[in-house]
Amino acid sequence: MRRGFFFLLLAVMVVFAGCTAKQEVPLMQKKALPSWYTNPPLTTQTKLYALGEGESKEIAITNALSMMASTLSVSIESKFSSKKFVEEGTYNTHQQTTLSEIQSDVKKIRISNYEVVEAKELGFRKHIVLIASDKKRLFESLKSELEQKFALADAKLSSLHLHHALEQLDIYQKVLHDLEDVMDTLVVMNVLQSSFHGESFIQKIQKLKNSHAALLASISFEIETDENSKNLQAPIRDALNAKKLQLKSGSALTHFKINVRSDIQKASSYGFLLARSAIEISVKDSKNSTIAGNKLNITGQSTQGYEIAKQSVAVKFGEMIQKEGIGKVLGLEF
Repeated sequence: MRRGFFFLLLAVMVVFAGCTAKQEVPLMQKKALPSWYTNPPLTTQTKLYALGEGESKEIAITNALSMMASTLSVSIESKFSSKKFVEEGTYNTHQQTTLSEIQSDVKKIRISNYEVVEAKELGFRKHIVLIASDKKRLFESLKSELEQKFALADAKLSSLHLHHALEQLDIYQKVLHDLEDVMDTLVVMNVLQSSFHGESFIQKIQKLKNSHAALLASISFEIETDENSKNLQAPIRDALNAKKLQLKSGSALTHFKINVRSDIQKASSYGFLLARSAIEISVKDSKNSTIAGNKLNITGQSTQGYEIAKQSVAVKFGEMIQKEGIGKVLGLEF
């Protein structure tokens, strides 16, 4: 009886295993890549094409735009390579360095004029796109953006007369920063339209740089301190020199005086001698009007004497200037 039951149980298990073996686990079929992705259209004389992929359609488009900028970079390399440089040594090295910098910066150029030609979702978090940009329209959009940038620059510079020289210097620096990618944009525009060289834009940039340089050269500072602040002169002087600003006496409209006063309290704590310094800074223009200032509390310490503790204040003051910038420490923006 038991033997019969055993054979019956074995038979049921064999049948069950057979049925299980016959069941096929459905596999998700991988979506085939479209022909426009495996064999994308090539860039022509009138259009740029680029592929992109990403976790979303938006990311795929962003990657495609980056690829399109890289395509422009390759075009620039081809344009440079077509030139024959007969000079040797330093000149050729300079050309190669310039080419690398241009290629790197061109990839940062914003391409706003484009269309999504094809887009497909291949699966979970997998999107592919094909984008295109008409070279003529892209050229016009880049030109329009440049014109807008220069219009904004002109608007900022139109109020220069309302500000003192240091504020003017800050305005020039901000304007030039906003226009720092102009030359790279002009290179791209020349690749898109070989007859374009952008002389008018180049002249505007050069004029701005010349005006900025002339203003910078005209500005001078004079540092006045009390006895307690004499060791603070050097950090201020070094920071101004680093910005190519002159230190001399003067009375011109572009001359400024920096006054530094310190109230130092001697103290001790846990074996350290302390120099608690309350520093007051004021900046005055040629009319002796205060245009900026700052108040700082710095404590120097030493186990070797009070004079070393006072010198520690100067060291910390210099470190503050290096970290925050001389403009912020003086209460100015430049």
